[in-house]
Amino acid sequence: MYLYHFGLRELPFTLTPNTHFFLGLEPHNEALAVLITALQTGEGFIKVIGEVGTGKTLLCRKLLNEIPKHFVTAYIPNPYLKPDELRRAVALELGVRQAQRMSVQLLTQRIQQKLIDLHKEGRSVVLILDEAQALPEESLEALRLFTNLETETRKLLQVVLFAQPELDERLSQTNFRQLRQRISFSYNLRAMTSIEVERYIEHRLQIAGYKGAALFNSHLCKKISKATQGIPRLVNILCHKMLMLTYGQGHFQINTSHLKAAIKDTEDTQLPLIDLRWIFTSIILITLFIGAYLYWDFRG
Repeated sequence: MYLYHFGLRELPFTLTPNTHFFLGLEPHNEALAVLITALQTGEGFIKVIGEVGTGKTLLCRKLLNEIPKHFVTAYIPNPYLKPDELRRAVALELGVRQAQRMSVQLLTQRIQQKLIDLHKEGRSVVLILDEAQALPEESLEALRLFTNLETETRKLLQVVLFAQPELDERLSQTNFRQLRQRISFSYNLRAMTSIEVERYIEHRLQIAGYKGAALFNSHLCKKISKATQGIPRLVNILCHKMLMLTYGQGHFQINTSHLKAAIKDTEDTQLPLIDLRWIFTSIILITLFIGAYLYWDFRG
């Protein structure tokens, strides 16, 4: 592998959501601030929506690491569960004993009692679901019923949903209006800008131990941003392949040919055939030139 070739301690562009590589870019900092604020105010449902590869799982793990100490967290990374399976998963996360053997009615009672006990201890409980767009319809309803438990001042269970835009499409349906109206905080996680892509690439290389001259210059980073639409996962894939290609050729400088080869081998990435900004600029300049010519010709 190219680690020794470039003087790296570890692979900088893996797809595993590793908080060690977390970079506090504007969208992720804003999302994290919204989450912490919403949880501290004791609201019921909180939703973070982002396209595939925009860093939702990394943000989810960052939240788990930084959530205040008085919170008890129940984390479900794969919520494609039927209502009974969801209840048992929540019970296990909360430490309810023998949850797998209980009837649904008894299990629900034990979960309620556990939430009440934790509240008496001054603890707050938050259920965090990643990939929430995969929740079956009946499980979404079961999730809503969970949040019916409350005191006079706050909910006994708060729910954070990390999901793709498909969840918003489902919640827009009439039969989900009760759940939709309980979502008090929502954040849409955007893709990175070209400047953020450059910072992102430099940051990951530095964390991985790189200390040499810039491997990815600004011009190349702009092209990577265009090819990936600023999606972090796609940026990781392209950069990893470009490093492999450069190493395979025995070179130390990455160039556009490496980018084009990586794009050819990667789904959902491509460079625009024509830069529309240059077209618009050219049209404006030509129009100004013709206008000036006609003006002086008329004056002449």
